[in-house]
Amino acid sequence: MIGLRHCAAMTLAVLAIAGCRGRDADLDSFIDRTRQEQATGVKPLPEIKPYESFSYSAQALRSPFQPSASSSSTVSGPRPDSRRNREFLEQFPLETLRMVGTLNLAGKNYALVVARDGLVHRVLPGNHLGQNDGRVTDITSSKVTVVEIVPDGLGGFVERPAALSAAE
Repeated sequence: MIGLRHCAAMTLAVLAIAGCRGRDADLDSFIDRTRQEQATGVKPLPEIKPYESFSYSAQALRSPFQPSASSSSTVSGPRPDSRRNREFLEQFPLETLRMVGTLNLAGKNYALVVARDGLVHRVLPGNHLGQNDGRVTDITSSKVTVVEIVPDGLGGFVERPAALSAAE
């Protein structure tokens, strides 16, 4: 009886080893194919171009990183009036203001503008709004035209047109 158990254990061990070999058959065939392929070799190095020196000859010219004398702002350009009393709507960015309508009262055409505070404000041409010294120049039934004074990046200021359109 011991011989039969021993023989059965040996048979199971042989079958287990044979089963493991079957799982590696794909790996073995891949290795065989790879060994049979021709080696492609190493690609040649690219040609090295000789160094060409550069002689800098613009040291006497103006630095491109400094503003030129002709581009500096002059006093004759637009400037924000720092002595003017600020109006209420100048504390809000222009993009947060919305035109909601117009009102004709005593012959004057007012624009109705809603700010972030949720209140409706009356605006006339000549009033200021927005944080860039925006001055209302014209009011129509669909739009409030504004001219802002913004920095030009060179120490001066430029006028920039803007508008508030009526909400739909």
